Amino acid sequence: MSESAAQEIPMSRRQLLSFVTGGAIAATTAATLYPVVLYFLPPSTAGGGEGVAAKDKEGKDISVSKLLAAATPGERVLTLGLDVNGGDATYIVINDQKEVANFGINAVCTHLGCVVPWDNGAKQFKCPCHGSVYNADGGLERGPAPQPLALVKTTVSEDKVLIAPWTEQDFRCTDLWCNKDPYWAK
Repeated sequence: MSESAAQEIPMSRRQLLSFVTGGAIAATTAATLYPVVLYFLPPSTAGGGEGVAAKDKEGKDISVSKLLAAATPGERVLTLGLDVNGGDATYIVINDQKEVANFGINAVCTHLGCVVPWDNGAKQFKCPCHGSVYNADGGLERGPAPQPLALVKTTVSEDKVLIAPWTEQDFRCTDLWCNKDPYWAK
């Protein structure tokens, strides 16, 4: 044997097992943390800062052409949208011209966070938990809710409804609430 070959010491079994064990632990840790990290990153469905695409109950983007074909004027269509006030259930408003209105209504009651259903006969949102009532635009009509339903901005782009935060003044005014500053934008 040559002198240089005698000086090269091969990796011992202990070192090899240490490397394999360390690699297995690192791979398992990375695989476990990946979904946790993704949970905290915001979704980027629409891109470009326009908003997020409204989704149906199956998580698919809502087609505006199909939505308007099935909708009636004045209808409120429940979708998954932007997380406002601790919930992402959002109503798309179909106006009297059978178009998507420029605003949507967050469906989370401002009292205790129940999802508020739309009563098409009464043309009101009625909270099943404690009896709060909101008008057709989400304005507060009867408590115990302290504030109206939050608004979101809706736009139509490429046959999708995009939902973005509402940053303009609140246009609704009722006997119980008439504050023009959007409380949910703070």
